[in-house]
Amino acid sequence: MNQETYNYDKIAKAIEFIVANAKDQPSLFEVAEEVSISQFHFQRVFTEWAGVSPKKFLQFITAGYLKEKIRESSNLVELAELAGLSSQSRVYDHFISIEAVTPQEFKTSGKGLDISYGIHPSPFGDCFIAVTDRGICAMAFIDETGREAELIALAKKWHYANIRHDQVLTESFVNRIFQPASGSLEKLPILVQGTNFQLKVWEALLSIPKGAVTTYQQIAQSIGHPAAVRAVGSAVGDNPIAYLIPCHRVIRKEGLLGEYRWGSLRKKALIGWEAARSA
Repeated sequence: MNQETYNYDKIAKAIEFIVANAKDQPSLFEVAEEVSISQFHFQRVFTEWAGVSPKKFLQFITAGYLKEKIRESSNLVELAELAGLSSQSRVYDHFISIEAVTPQEFKTSGKGLDISYGIHPSPFGDCFIAVTDRGICAMAFIDETGREAELIALAKKWHYANIRHDQVLTESFVNRIFQPASGSLEKLPILVQGTNFQLKVWEALLSIPKGAVTTYQQIAQSIGHPAAVRAVGSAVGDNPIAYLIPCHRVIRKEGLLGEYRWGSLRKKALIGWEAARSA
């Protein structure tokens, strides 16, 4: 197991324990004991990962804090502009550009397309990623048994594409995603298959800055379909590009995190990690 993945596994277990025992305010020693590492080592690993102490991290994933963040993000367009981003240009903090396949490409399931995939460690566990010369077409967080499932899903969606393993090529994409060069303005393109409605939802997700959260209702309003909250939820759940299309930033209006395609615990880690770094 890669060291980064090992550290995330320990951190995830610690977050789960801290959240479950929040009322008792567990000590640093108790949390470290729960994850079976020394207090000193746990403090160092967690702080390096999150940028804050475990106690401070907990504040960023409480319902009270998240409800306040929801109020701040009541207008997604305004929020994007305040962050120096334009929703019309379809970019956010990593300068993501989104492109949909043409109807003909959709019909032929990627015929003639070359897709390279790889699996790499990330701050949130192992990451499966697939790329084409037009951009990233799939990304998911996986556990030890998730590799085959992601390959099957990739082959099903891009049935006639040429799919091959290329760890060297995909590593360069993962590095750009999780270790972006300071000041780099190079766009990171993504290529997706989806309905017009799904594309509207995914584009709206791109306007949510890192460290912010919004609700399914707010997304529905922002795309001009205020009554389509359930359909928005389905589109959010169908997001094919983890992290880059930040569906983890959509939560329930009560300030509760809700479910997540790649695990509710990972959603806590993602939101807390981004909030801590943005703060």
